[in-house]
Amino acid sequence: MSQAPDPIEPLVQALLKELGQDPHRDGLERTPARVAGSFRFLTQGYGQDPRAILNGALFDADYDEMVLVKDIDFFSLCEHHLLPFFGRVHVAYVPRGKIVGLSKLPRLVEMFSRRLQVQERLTTEIAETIETVLRPQGVGVVAEAIHLCMKMRGVEQQNAFAVTSSMRGIFADDPKTRSEFMELIRHRKEAFA
Repeated sequence: MSQAPDPIEPLVQALLKELGQDPHRDGLERTPARVAGSFRFLTQGYGQDPRAILNGALFDADYDEMVLVKDIDFFSLCEHHLLPFFGRVHVAYVPRGKIVGLSKLPRLVEMFSRRLQVQERLTTEIAETIETVLRPQGVGVVAEAIHLCMKMRGVEQQNAFAVTSSMRGIFADDPKTRSEFMELIRHRKEAFA
């Protein structure tokens, strides 16, 4: 039994026609299905609950120093042009009785990046979710990204990249905590092996 085509497929086929292409020619015949699959994959974050990602791995702990996971790679689609932007995110928090499994922070970044996004909102959503679920003393999130909408069109800036941050609690209020966070993410890792 054959599966019904994804509703995105006829839209891609119409787009190809508008661009002056024959969607039935050899190289484009399966493109609508491939594009539909790509967009479903790249926007799968809409079907995930950010709180569920973190709530499954919350643990009581007396630890009250900074927890940092840095250099989390991400890929997303700019909601303005549907072009990719990608880079890395650094996430830190200072616990208040609860910690979260370290792997959940990259999962949270991936979930929010798998949506049509702007970098500013991506950064804020990560910080807000950690703040809401963990109720830590503070949260700091910094994202660094290259935007293909700036490289391939418009201003065509090949070396420009964007940096956004969201600082909450002690990261916003205490210059020492903020400075420590910024200093720690400045250092790039060397190979461990």
